[in-house]
Amino acid sequence: MTHTASSFSANQEGEHLPVLFDEVLSVFEEMDRKNLLICDATFGGGGHTSGFLDRLPHSRVVAFDQDPSAAPRAEAVEASYGERFRFIPENFESIPEDEELGKGFDGALFDLGVSSFQLDEGNRGFSFREDAAVDMRMDPRVGISAAEFLETADESELVEAVRDFGEEKRWRTVVAAIIQARGTGALQTTHRLAQLIEDTLGRAPAYLKGRKTLRRHPATLTFQGIRIAVNRELEVMERAVPATFKLLKAGGRLAVISFHSLEDRFIKRIFRQFAGRPEHKNDSRPAEERQIQGKLLTTKAIQASDAELARNPRSRSARLRLIEKL
Repeated sequence: MTHTASSFSANQEGEHLPVLFDEVLSVFEEMDRKNLLICDATFGGGGHTSGFLDRLPHSRVVAFDQDPSAAPRAEAVEASYGERFRFIPENFESIPEDEELGKGFDGALFDLGVSSFQLDEGNRGFSFREDAAVDMRMDPRVGISAAEFLETADESELVEAVRDFGEEKRWRTVVAAIIQARGTGALQTTHRLAQLIEDTLGRAPAYLKGRKTLRRHPATLTFQGIRIAVNRELEVMERAVPATFKLLKAGGRLAVISFHSLEDRFIKRIFRQFAGRPEHKNDSRPAEERQIQGKLLTTKAIQASDAELARNPRSRSARLRLIEKL
């Protein structure tokens, strides 16, 4: 499954739309309690946050986003909702460190991956639709750029990025080409990097989707894997989601939207662990070794409706999973 965008994504007219908006909002509207405190772990464009504040009139939202470009959007939400909204310009791994949230809260939403705002900002280097420096950092103020990673990473780190995070089957060829291209400038801009990979792998075969003939660019999976590596996305998610569940009050709910098979696989397993169920088909531990901390609100991931897919094609990869803390 390739990665597309996070919940605040854009339709064909460029209007930014929160993915699975009604499905997410209904999860928290069903909660029979007043003065809900909700954590939006990935503010993005503020679509879900605004929905919470609009449709749950006594709620408060604390939102996180490490991307500096999210701050002006957060200021607009604060101007509309005042003290009901608080924005923290940090990665969601900081949730347990927040003084208020550390005392417990009623619900949380994680919208994993890169947002359409980031994809649509061509100078960020997340996509190869436009030519730009290969940066890919969600927070450009920290860490190293993707170009620097490609120029300096150990071969094992490149393998992890391309094979494990990108799930590129021809990873050996791609990794060898990246190492060979070091120092030539081919790893510095999105168009040159995408062309290097296309020259290495050849044009991808076409496939049918409905009545359309589509062709995925051969660099798509490698770009995805590099981005995940540079931003430590899986590492941070694997720490932050369990820590957030631990802070939920009894009866609190956790919703996670993922777009990538690696993310969704982890969320599925950790939710089943919280619910005291086998994490996978080979998990044969006896019931007495399992701890039941939560209740799955749905056994299968919720996906976008046909109407939403028609309105917003980027929602096709979205998977929503839900759990309630006991």
